[in-house]
Amino acid sequence: MNAALARPPTVYAEFVRYAEENGRQLQGHHHTNYCVPLTPEMASLLRQPVNDSVLVRIPRPDTLRVVFKTWADEAAVLDAIRGTVEHAPVCLAHDWMTSAVHTYVQGVPLSKTCRDVAKVDRSLVAAMAEGLARLTRVDRDAVPPLPHGWPSPPESREFLRTVVELTERDVRKPNWDRYQGMFERLGVRSGALMRLAGRVPPMARRPFSLLHGDLHRDNVIVTRDGDPPLVFVDWELASYGDPLYDLAVHLVRTGHTPAQRNAAIAAWAKAVRQWSPEAANGLDDDLRHYIAFERALSVFPDVMRVLHTLELRLPSERRLRDATVRVHGALTVAAGLLDIDPVPPLGDVWWLLKRWTEFVHGAPVDRVRRVPVQWHPDRAHPGRQDFPDPCVDRALADECRAPEGRRMRGTRHLNTVVVSRVDGADVPVVVRRRVAGPERRNDSRTLDEHTVLRALEEEGVQVRAPRVLALGEGGRRPGAFAVETYLGPRDGSAPEHPADGLRPHEAESVVDQLYELTRVDYLALDPTASSDGFYQQRVDELGDLVRRLPDEVRALAEGLGLPGHRQLHAILSRHTVERRTPTLLHGDLNPWKLVRTLDERFGIGLIGWDRARVGDPLYDLVRHTCLARTDDRRKHFMKRHWERTLPRHYTRGWLSDWSKYERLEIVRAAYEDLDHLVSGSHLNVPRVRTAVESYAWTLQAALAELNLEPRRDNPYLLRALPQ
Repeated sequence: MNAALARPPTVYAEFVRYAEENGRQLQGHHHTNYCVPLTPEMASLLRQPVNDSVLVRIPRPDTLRVVFKTWADEAAVLDAIRGTVEHAPVCLAHDWMTSAVHTYVQGVPLSKTCRDVAKVDRSLVAAMAEGLARLTRVDRDAVPPLPHGWPSPPESREFLRTVVELTERDVRKPNWDRYQGMFERLGVRSGALMRLAGRVPPMARRPFSLLHGDLHRDNVIVTRDGDPPLVFVDWELASYGDPLYDLAVHLVRTGHTPAQRNAAIAAWAKAVRQWSPEAANGLDDDLRHYIAFERALSVFPDVMRVLHTLELRLPSERRLRDATVRVHGALTVAAGLLDIDPVPPLGDVWWLLKRWTEFVHGAPVDRVRRVPVQWHPDRAHPGRQDFPDPCVDRALADECRAPEGRRMRGTRHLNTVVVSRVDGADVPVVVRRRVAGPERRNDSRTLDEHTVLRALEEEGVQVRAPRVLALGEGGRRPGAFAVETYLGPRDGSAPEHPADGLRPHEAESVVDQLYELTRVDYLALDPTASSDGFYQQRVDELGDLVRRLPDEVRALAEGLGLPGHRQLHAILSRHTVERRTPTLLHGDLNPWKLVRTLDERFGIGLIGWDRARVGDPLYDLVRHTCLARTDDRRKHFMKRHWERTLPRHYTRGWLSDWSKYERLEIVRAAYEDLDHLVSGSHLNVPRVRTAVESYAWTLQAALAELNLEPRRDNPYLLRALPQ
């Protein structure tokens, strides 16, 4: 079915509503997209198989219009290029400018698998450029009718002048009344673009062809089946003109490193000479002009988007700093062609953005609501004499005023360091709150963190852990909170974590504290605990985690060669471990749950007890060495010290069981890190970011542990992973 107006409208409208309510949301720059299977009624209308996945695209009403379009309707573009641009999405139906249903390209955006552009594999850089070069085979007969007065090939100079004029007409003018004051204070005048249009340099003559117009990593899908390896999506800004302009836009918007840029140019030139040799005329000189003009033109949409974002919500200090850097960078690269002289210093840009934001919102950026702190204590945990209610009030009042450097984010909690009075002295404490977000793990066997910390304190074991000072609900932020002692520096600055590996005395201290956990009455914490079945529990929980993963993550995992949850469960369940006396476990001893302290008795503190549970004492040590990627020498020391320190009934058979738990944790990391990589969740957390940056290694190790080979249906899929 061509992209005609959908009939009957009730079936189409009901399907769009169904997609909004039940589809998997994929946020785009200009659209909200929903991936959803076709219902029987919609499948019959479109003459497509029932349950085939499609993409429902709905324009975002909150998006600022800061682009020009050659054609108003993307559906017309997709209809026109169907059959000439292989594997481009097909518009199955649309309701004029309000929604559309496209075929869904099975795969993952390159921006998700490799978020750091500097680490994009050179073969992928070349493949994207070659894909652009193939568009030179699509001539005017295969594109929709062009607007009146569109430049004719091969007048490349007139095409660039038209791009400048369209930016003036469709980007600057419609938004100028709204943002004129800020642009002029930043040194950008109203006539800058028209002056620029008069300064377009002479250029070589090149044949025109179809242009994608917005090719960056978000719009490149790495397919799972490898046929084809890469697919370009989002043709909303497609155009018809000089193909060298498309290459320039691609280079600017992807932000390639110099080496990647050279590789892309070389691959494009080599490919384009096969299909349209004249398209490479004047490549060296004219590409330089196009890149300079694209950077100059981008100052308008870039600055407008920043200002629009600041309008929507009063920014934090960090967001305002980030906005300042983006605006200053845009002004700097555009300064030469737009006659911005001088470019305002970074401090001046920050001051202008701050004043403008405060004017728009009628409130200072660092505003904190001056209202009484209202909170309710948790009756299950009685208050402490050394931290009475007025101290809790002070800690909660200061929580919102704490600078960004005193806020530490984890995957499950936001920790804010403030100063309060504990036992008669002003010391830093931590206000700890649970953060909302998807939770894949089955935490049915984990213990209450605060009950564990109270037990450690009351039983007097030699473990350097936080003390719970207060528990309750409310404050100036909603939800439950805990106030705990702070194990970091006494001035409240950020703690030092052993991300570079434990030092010898720290490794010894960690093992000694694991021994101390055996002295805790574990039956008081978990009366159902026993020495049987802990390994199988962990296998079951991993299988359940894999089953709960989003469809796109599970599909990508299988495309990489990782097994589904049933096969994984069968593989791991072949093994059993020795029965050992259970004990209290920390459960998640990654380097960011360890804190270097000045306490000579310990040297290292253990924080973040939200994964604590009762189980096999070997598990804590194995999981730590996997999460920290401990080197063999330090690992050997910790193993032997653990074996010598703990009584025999805690260590029996550990040597043969080590590899079983290690396999379990390496495989777990392959699924969890892939989930973080694709979903983008928790990438601001150092532990997650560090793990994701080396995902290719994790995948290789997991497949080796499972005795499986990676799938190579699409060779680019493995290369797209962070190395």
